[in-house]
Amino acid sequence: MSSAALRPLWPVLFVILWSTGFIGAKFGLPYAEPLTFLLVRYGCTALLLTLLALAMRAPWPGNWRMVAHLAVTGLLVHAVYLAGVFSAISHGLSPGLTALVVGLQPILTAVLAAAWLKTPVGPRQWGGLLLSLAGVTMTVWPRLSIGHDMLPLLLPVVAALFGITLGTLYQKRFVPHFDWRTGGVVQFTACALATGAVAPWFESMHIVWNGSFAFALGWLVLVLSIGAISLLNWLIRHGESVGVASLFYLTPPTTALMAFALFGERLTPLAIAGMAVVAAGVVLARR
Repeated sequence: MSSAALRPLWPVLFVILWSTGFIGAKFGLPYAEPLTFLLVRYGCTALLLTLLALAMRAPWPGNWRMVAHLAVTGLLVHAVYLAGVFSAISHGLSPGLTALVVGLQPILTAVLAAAWLKTPVGPRQWGGLLLSLAGVTMTVWPRLSIGHDMLPLLLPVVAALFGITLGTLYQKRFVPHFDWRTGGVVQFTACALATGAVAPWFESMHIVWNGSFAFALGWLVLVLSIGAISLLNWLIRHGESVGVASLFYLTPPTTALMAFALFGERLTPLAIAGMAVVAAGVVLARR
């Protein structure tokens, strides 16, 4: 099958792989604090990509300006986003509320893309984005729970929302083209250095090494940090910002289906209807 024929499948594969990140976090977070977990993940990913780049003789960034742009992109898309999500969930914020807040990304992307990248957003795209947001709300509604003591935990999730939104727009603006192997080395090295400087101030850095943690770490490194992120970079390079961002609406429904299959979590009729609404909205937004 030709690469052109496979091209429509890449967004679907990205959504599936990206959605497994929440499942990996569920397996790994009981055995390591969030920043410690992420530090090990970044270090393993950077090392693996370095070996891969050297073995395949991949081209390295041509100048320090490109290195700086890649580092900024990595810090926003990975370090800020993942630290916010992992920290909030590990301290008790419900996954449903986390998914709903992060699910605002396509709307925020549309607003910022119109202002920063001068990307036109038509009525059909706005309709699709708002329809998908309604579907996400329906999907996660049974798992929404928040008390006054949970309000401070919204801050890291909001930071995560702005991190991944600004990061994808920044990459589209300044470094749309780079080798995914060597570019990944720069991005994840920057994340490891930043997280390594912060983590000891807030965490004990203790890890319980067992099979579950090793599985979660291996999955998040290979499937998420290398597989899904490489696909995201490809999608950003070949698509417009709002269309790519709309794919993130599919993450909560896909994660809900995975949680149903793996952990027996209940799927309500409202959630199932919400999944259909999300899918319709994404199709409308990406046309």
